[in-house]
Amino acid sequence: MSSRREHRASRSALFDDYDGLEEGGLKLSSSYSHEIKEHDNDNEMDNLKERVVFLKRLTGDIHEEVEGHNRLLDRMGNSMDATRGIMSGTMDRFKMVFEKKSNRRMCTLVVAFVVSFLIVYYLIRVLMHG
Repeated sequence: MSSRREHRASRSALFDDYDGLEEGGLKLSSSYSHEIKEHDNDNEMDNLKERVVFLKRLTGDIHEEVEGHNRLLDRMGNSMDATRGIMSGTMDRFKMVFEKKSNRRMCTLVVAFVVSFLIVYYLIRVLMHG
């Protein structure tokens, strides 16, 4: 029995400071856990910064694209205004031509010539390929 007592005594002596080790281990674990969380937060912050930079670049590209489209639309609008002016002048000239009777006859003659040319062209094309 005495050897058993000695074994228990030595075992007790060996683990007397177990509570203290456990507390230190928990403190170390808590400190380590805090460092891991801090490291994870830093990584997440870096990821967030990268996303912000990406979004900033993307919005800049979108802005440039919109500006380019606005310039294109402005040029198209100016061209349409110029075309409208030309068409208005052409229509005014047609009105003047049709107001005079002799000019109306000339226009009728030109239209008849163009229509007859188109008919002859169509017939030749159909007969050649038909």
